[in-house]
Amino acid sequence: MASADPNPLISSQKSSDSGVQAVLHPLVLLTISDYITRHTLRAQEGPVVGALIGQQNGREITIEHAFECATVETENGSVVLQDSWFAQRLDQMKTIHSSPQLDLVGWYTVLPKSGPTPFVIPIHSWILTNHNESSLLLAFHREEAVQHSAGSKLPLTIYESNYEVDEPKPEQGEDKEMRDGDPPLKLKFRELPYSVETGEAEMISMNFVARGAGNATVIEPREQKTAATKTAMGMDPKGKQPAKVVEAQGTGYGAPEPVLSREDEEMIAALTAKANAIKMLQSRVNLLSTYLERLPPSYLRSNEAGNADLYAGQHTVPSHTILRSIQALVNRLSLLVPSDTESYELEMLSETNDVGLMELLNNVMQSVTEACDVGKKYSVVEKTKSANKKALDNAGSLSQCRT
Repeated sequence: MASADPNPLISSQKSSDSGVQAVLHPLVLLTISDYITRHTLRAQEGPVVGALIGQQNGREITIEHAFECATVETENGSVVLQDSWFAQRLDQMKTIHSSPQLDLVGWYTVLPKSGPTPFVIPIHSWILTNHNESSLLLAFHREEAVQHSAGSKLPLTIYESNYEVDEPKPEQGEDKEMRDGDPPLKLKFRELPYSVETGEAEMISMNFVARGAGNATVIEPREQKTAATKTAMGMDPKGKQPAKVVEAQGTGYGAPEPVLSREDEEMIAALTAKANAIKMLQSRVNLLSTYLERLPPSYLRSNEAGNADLYAGQHTVPSHTILRSIQALVNRLSLLVPSDTESYELEMLSETNDVGLMELLNNVMQSVTEACDVGKKYSVVEKTKSANKKALDNAGSLSQCRT
């Protein structure tokens, strides 16, 4: 069976030859995901296209912000950017992000994992010609975004472009035609390594998004919500006549939804973040243990070689770099264990006692407050009783005087 043909737009050169390093900021990912979500839910026509702005310091390119772009379709069916709209929008973004000064460094779109498709050529060539000769292309892979796995790679790839000579395929058994002149240059893309960097201001937005994701709820449609409200109030959703209410036991319909305070929402968000971190740590530990268990028997000790029979024929290829990293990690675990265990336990016991004492004091103060409230209510009741008794006595004396 023949292997699949490689993407003709992917360069054969290695990404390490250029030495360009991309630095991606989380706000760009939030902007792209928000645009793709709105574009999908609203069933908008046309491709998802946006611009990337940042800074270029030598061979390092930072991608700090992004914004969506308007596209038009030409007569030959290709998609290009609106020139006047894009220029005006880019000037506005430069004015907003003037300190430090940001400029256009590339654009983004949705592409398959196999790489760029021919529809990106008109847009990328236009940006290279009119704005930035070293523009980047950020490809978001929608099929990988739906795969939820702990510690997985981000569903995107960053490409740089270059004009290269299209290497012809070798032809055996036939004479090649000799042509004068240089061969034509074609636009090719090659993948760039990137890293994720977060600033202090971005941490505020990321914290807000993480906190909101912990208590996000699904919003019901307006018609459905109105009909449910009328039914709960005993009215017919299609008219003004009262509807027959059938009481269903055990359904809990019409029960008020619990309303969480801000402190409860923050606590839920913090606990959710800690739970996700523990899950990721557990998955990484399981990955390391599985890797070590599947090593060949020659790499295991005598008391651990018995487990190697479980993975007969499924041994992994040993990597000395990974093994040295695991050994360094194990050696650093001793730094987390306190040297003086007895003093550490005494300090933990003291802190536990302090926390327990604070809880007891809090309970005592609440009991005192409740006792004061009871005393106040009792005094009000006694005063009312005495006032009513005096009124009755006065009424009785007046009636006796009249008789």
